[in-house]
Amino acid sequence: MRSLAFYVLFYGGSTLLVSASALAVTARPAWLAEIVRRWGAWHLWCTQKVLGIEVVLDGELPQGPVLIAVKHEAFFEAIDTPRLFAHPAVFAKQELFRIPGWGYSALVYGLIPVAREEGAKTLRQMLALAKQRVEEGRPLVIFPEGTRVRVGTRPRLQAGFAGLYKLLKLPVVPIAVDSGRLYHHVIKRPGRITYKVGETIPAGLPREEVEARVHAAINVLNG
Repeated sequence: MRSLAFYVLFYGGSTLLVSASALAVTARPAWLAEIVRRWGAWHLWCTQKVLGIEVVLDGELPQGPVLIAVKHEAFFEAIDTPRLFAHPAVFAKQELFRIPGWGYSALVYGLIPVAREEGAKTLRQMLALAKQRVEEGRPLVIFPEGTRVRVGTRPRLQAGFAGLYKLLKLPVVPIAVDSGRLYHHVIKRPGRITYKVGETIPAGLPREEVEARVHAAINVLNG
């Protein structure tokens, strides 16, 4: 019953907020960031009050122009991102931008499309957009595993992460999150989801070193 109530409330509210974002894009673009932030806050309220999931932050979240690498076990952390950070620019799958209404709003908001099948061309496009977001003073958020992964697994990072790290010349803040065991399934369970903020990794390290450090840090909650 908790899960059913969550779906009704969260997706019902999301429909209203997506409609509001579509209107904001044409009428009041300056309102878009606040609407997206409210969407993340609404999701957190539904997660805590309806599903009975406590969300705990271990460490201090970075803000400003930095590359943030987040473990990805469930939709939870993707939806929670605009609440955690101030106007984040998230690297998101190209397919999501095809969603009517949401897709165009996401582009205007400043999300960065990732079309992995296009190779080097995609990397150049992502880099250009990412540099624009950095100039705007926004944090960049990436899920370096490329997609959601099963609980307890530690897949290698996608090659695009190291390329962006090298070309953007930004420090990296890795963040572990253990959302999958409670939130990933259709029937969601009460409990605790923890964000663990890792030590900031400086720019300019060799690929093997930065990948190893990020991989270890985002998997520290995999017990």
